[in-house]
Amino acid sequence: MKPVRGGRNTFGEVMGIIMNERTFPRIPGEMGNATTFDFPVRFHIVRGLDVSTRWRLFKGDVEFVEPFIEAAKELEQAGVRAITSNCGFLILYQDMMADSVNIPVFSSSLLQIPLVYRMLRKDQIIGVITADGSPRGLGSKHLEAAGAGHIPVVIAGMENSEGFKPITENLEFLYPERPRDDLVEVAKKLVNNNPEIGALVLECANMPPYGKSIQEAVSLPVFDYISLTNMVYSAVVKSEFHGLM
Repeated sequence: MKPVRGGRNTFGEVMGIIMNERTFPRIPGEMGNATTFDFPVRFHIVRGLDVSTRWRLFKGDVEFVEPFIEAAKELEQAGVRAITSNCGFLILYQDMMADSVNIPVFSSSLLQIPLVYRMLRKDQIIGVITADGSPRGLGSKHLEAAGAGHIPVVIAGMENSEGFKPITENLEFLYPERPRDDLVEVAKKLVNNNPEIGALVLECANMPPYGKSIQEAVSLPVFDYISLTNMVYSAVVKSEFHGLM
């Protein structure tokens, strides 16, 4: 008989999720809604970075990295087996966060781009839908940080979407149909203008609730934070196989 070991207050929370402090609704499918997942998660909220500072966060301002490093360390001490986030722009902090702990860190959905690209024909490209595709938003440095600087991508942003504004502006009320409809229209336009797209990657952690609608509209594989989180979970919590021989 072997004993089990304690040393912490709680157990069983496999995935740690670092959250920016926001108060807009987190619907199922969101990284900030625990019922999105089929396994236990543990949230850590980084406080004090409000909407007005997000542009500096998007640029990777090193002034902001320390709270995320501390969050990663605290989640590791709490016993999680891997750590993710709720903002794809944190890719600029990926290396620093990963170097600060001894468990896997996958800060951004953008990390999937190199893998997805290897799945496609050589004449195909990847479409990326981001919360902000303007000059101050998603750009080459984010792709380079994800190991995707050499990969052909086309980017479409939601910065002009009224339906997405409750998320980007941290408003109290959200009508989910509105961001869904805007995302579908942006995806359709992106694919129609770039028929060589072989798959879509959603940068923003607020977009997975609408991934099914996007896929139905463009008939392409859609990768997002949830597909990445599920993949990492399957790597850190292996299951035995039972079947017939």
